[in-house]
Amino acid sequence: MTAPSLPYIRAQDVQSLLNWPDMVDALAAGHRLPPARIGDLFLTRGGDTLLNRAAWVDGIGMGLKTVSVLEGNAARGLPTVQGVMVLFDDETGTPLALIDSALVTYWKTAADSGLGARYLARPDSRQLVVIGAGTVAASLARVYHALFPQLQRILIWNRTAATAIDLAAKLAAEGLPTQATTDLPAAVAQADIVTSATMARQPVLMGEWVRPGTHVDLVGAFRADMREADDTLMRRARIFVDSRQTTLDHIGELMMPLADGVISRDSVLGDFNDLETGRTGRMTAQDITLFKNGGGAHLDLMIAQGIMDVWKQTLNA
Repeated sequence: MTAPSLPYIRAQDVQSLLNWPDMVDALAAGHRLPPARIGDLFLTRGGDTLLNRAAWVDGIGMGLKTVSVLEGNAARGLPTVQGVMVLFDDETGTPLALIDSALVTYWKTAADSGLGARYLARPDSRQLVVIGAGTVAASLARVYHALFPQLQRILIWNRTAATAIDLAAKLAAEGLPTQATTDLPAAVAQADIVTSATMARQPVLMGEWVRPGTHVDLVGAFRADMREADDTLMRRARIFVDSRQTTLDHIGELMMPLADGVISRDSVLGDFNDLETGRTGRMTAQDITLFKNGGGAHLDLMIAQGIMDVWKQTLNA
């Protein structure tokens, strides 16, 4: 007997049917289930990497995202990052689908920040500052605009001003109230929400700029030698993470101030599991809340299941 072929879900199959509130809801729903079991495997060959991230959530199933990172592909005219996510049935372990990993990552990364802001940002927030002007920065502007429709202004800042201008124009054409800025301290000083998606090794966001009541969302740092916020901000803020397991001992944003004694592990007041139950969160309108978006295979799995659900609807349409 020939086994049935697995469906392969790509962006063009579902992208027009996906939306940010639903993807944020998928993450929130996933955190009402039993805690995820997760594990990573890295294989390297010189500067090349094969990254495998696995998760199992009772009630959703199992997922494995496998991504290759080959810098030499740029010279070949190929993407440097390529991969696929495999979904498995929770009860039988049967493979259910393959999903383009880039599709999962795009929606997972910004929805992660969106859920953090839904828990922690002031509902009356009017001004957003986006630090960075890449693909992730664009998706962050979109998720915040979708979740906070009362936003009156979205300012884009980037080290290369022309890139910020280009992104602001692109988002404005989509109907977002965006404009570029070259004065980051002044922009942050007036912001209700600040989100940062850079590849910075040294802080680009200073605590002395941030006014009381601001929600800060840190996305860019993903390695031990990377951080975007300075020690002053870490001291002033109420700190939260998406997952303690994937952030505290892995990402420089927390590792560096922990090692220097700027903060302690107790300074991290909660993660999504705590925030979903309401055990912790913003206490007053004057709190500075800081959320570290660290990602994780369990979040990939929750988003992949949300994408799979939408894809199934297209079959029944």
